[in-house]
Amino acid sequence: MMNLIITFLVLALVAGFLGFSGVEVMSLDIARILFFIFIVLFVLSLVANVFRGKRPPSPME
Repeated sequence: MMNLIITFLVLALVAGFLGFSGVEVMSLDIARILFFIFIVLFVLSLVANVFRGKRPPSPME
């Protein structure tokens, strides 16, 4: 999901630099929507793990 956000963000920046305002706005809106969806899913995942009593896996394991 982060790959899509970064792809649309880069596309928006390149389009803005080249002067394609329609593509820039559309790509930026898509990147913004995907970013907020990612944040909501992350928070829901954290809340679900707290209620289930699970701890996140340790990077050492």
